[in-house]
Amino acid sequence: MLREHGYACEIVERWNPWAKVRQDLFGIGDILAIKDGETLLVQTTSRSNLNARVKKISESEVLPVILRAGWRVQVHGWGELKDGWDCKTIEI
Repeated sequence: MLREHGYACEIVERWNPWAKVRQDLFGIGDILAIKDGETLLVQTTSRSNLNARVKKISESEVLPVILRAGWRVQVHGWGELKDGWDCKTIEI
């Protein structure tokens, strides 16, 4: 989806084998996307978990620092439809 809109993307979530958990970039992002002077940090989740992720990110202490750096932050909530998948996007 992001590549179709001209972004170069990289997964920045990583697996911590000692803690046996996934760790997001800055505790809030799974994908870092860039294009034409724009940096976008994306948290991906299920449609049913979308509001919980928005709340978590909105309460993050690092969010103001990220926004002051000129980055955009979005949450992408994915849900399955009869004919494929659909993504609801919320800009933080």
